[in-house]
Amino acid sequence: MSQENVERLRAFWERWTPGEPPDLSFLDPDFTYEDTILPDHVGETYRGQEGLLRALDRWLEVWEELTIDLDEIIGSGDRLVSVHTSRGKMRHTGIEFVSPLAYAWTLRGERVVHLKSFLSKQEALEAVGLRE
Repeated sequence: MSQENVERLRAFWERWTPGEPPDLSFLDPDFTYEDTILPDHVGETYRGQEGLLRALDRWLEVWEELTIDLDEIIGSGDRLVSVHTSRGKMRHTGIEFVSPLAYAWTLRGERVVHLKSFLSKQEALEAVGLRE
């Protein structure tokens, strides 16, 4: 199952474009998402697929442009980390940035049951009990 989960996660990222709804079929209906990055989201937990869509709307509303490139997927089985480079331009200020981004994924069977965001690869690896 480990390689299948890696390929499912890779396909999820390849199909999603910021500003467009993601393919929710990869997410368990009881899925939870925890945000540790954005100042006004820190400590927030979003429940269910609708919760993720709300979190995405709140996150994306400040960006004029945003791309998130998948750099690598680390892990196996039901615990994975996706590592990204995000590039964006703020809607109201025009400030541009490049930033690392990582997500810790927990899967049950073929579906994601928990997702947590981090600014560093190391924090995400520690969250799922992995080492580099």
